[in-house]
Amino acid sequence: MAVTTKERILDTTAELFRRYGYTGTGLKQIVAEAQAPFGSIYHHFPGGKEQLGREVILRSGGMYAELFETIMNSVPDVVRGVQNFFEGAAELLRQTDYTDACPIATVALEVASANELLRLATAEVFESWIGVGTRRFAAAGVPKGTAREVAIVLITSLEGAFILSRAMRDTEPVRIAGATTVAALREALADAL
Repeated sequence: MAVTTKERILDTTAELFRRYGYTGTGLKQIVAEAQAPFGSIYHHFPGGKEQLGREVILRSGGMYAELFETIMNSVPDVVRGVQNFFEGAAELLRQTDYTDACPIATVALEVASANELLRLATAEVFESWIGVGTRRFAAAGVPKGTAREVAIVLITSLEGAFILSRAMRDTEPVRIAGATTVAALREALADAL
């Protein structure tokens, strides 16, 4: 199936946001890398860069939620799924020479105080991820309130580890964050018994 111009723009923008953030990514750079005419930005995103940014955040957030579910569905237990999730994150950092991480966190750090539309979009994505994790951990036997806490630990640990790993050019923070999250999950499962 052929990729549409709009999809190319969205995919390219997500990649650029992962690497350079929202403010570090320009519209000319987006259309050049997406091989799209400049007018196509305003054709598909009449609200300009802000609308494009919001759509990229929401779309990328959904894709990462699907990735989490895919990883979790590929193993028989939730603990192994979380381990694999962090291992995959560390491998992505290594493969991309620490340039690619999460576009949601990258943008959230930039816009939380400056752009309410994009702040709300990042908050919506984070809340959806918390919901996905909460449901997954609750289904494994963790009480719902504790499941939400473990989901938040997973997300905050991973996002913080991405920042440190990119700065340090080392996956040690991701490995430690993964081990900490797994320990919290194991403790929650043991307490539930």
